[in-house]
Amino acid sequence: MFTLATWNINSVRLREGLVARLLREESPDILCLQECKSPVEMIPMETFRELGYEHIVARGQKGYNGVAILSRLPIEDAGDRDYARLGHARHVAARLENGIVIHNMYIPAGGDIPDRELNEKFGQKLDFVAEMRDVFHADRPKRSIMVGDFNIAPREDDVWSHKQLLKVVSHTPIEVEHLLDAQAAGEWVDITRNDIPEGQLYSWWSYRARDWDAADKGRRLDHIWASSDIANAGHGSRVLRDARGWEKPSDHAPVFASFDL
Repeated sequence: MFTLATWNINSVRLREGLVARLLREESPDILCLQECKSPVEMIPMETFRELGYEHIVARGQKGYNGVAILSRLPIEDAGDRDYARLGHARHVAARLENGIVIHNMYIPAGGDIPDRELNEKFGQKLDFVAEMRDVFHADRPKRSIMVGDFNIAPREDDVWSHKQLLKVVSHTPIEVEHLLDAQAAGEWVDITRNDIPEGQLYSWWSYRARDWDAADKGRRLDHIWASSDIANAGHGSRVLRDARGWEKPSDHAPVFASFDL
């Protein structure tokens, strides 16, 4: 069995101490980070290795994007894909010794205007997710787990107000449709919602709220999916909401799941 967590850290160097705290206090076997905002060689790997996370697979770039997989278990680099040909560090994969492949994804946020004619970033987001769908359709995932900041809250109870966010990027019908199409193409199972099928559930709260906890206007943007052949092994899902209240936090909270594999 192993426990996995995914967290958009919003700068791994700025929040090195928060990552170390999570590793010390929660001890996931594997931690997938997004928005590292760092070249790979500048990621503070020694800090993580000293805490027992000796195995690291990452893709990075200066100041933007970036994904990393930290592991106490042996992993090997399983490659990456430049979705939508953006030239961004938004995907990396690692393979465990038991053959399970973990994909760490950082889907583009998509800007503020949900119209690809008026906002190039929104079009890039839709193209990114459409390519995910095509990849999964052509080569259906087996013994795979995909996690990350998908920047889409697909369900009505994944946002604080479905009606008020229907025209807000991250919850528009076209984004949700694209993500669900990608999920269906790969026969992916949403482990978090498999475990917690009912009720409001968030992993992101805006920095703009003066008191994020009291306002609680959140969205579930961070996901853990498993291919259908191993989905029954997933359990123990939770969001570490408290981490959103740590000093100088990311606006995302870590999401956890365990797998009997």
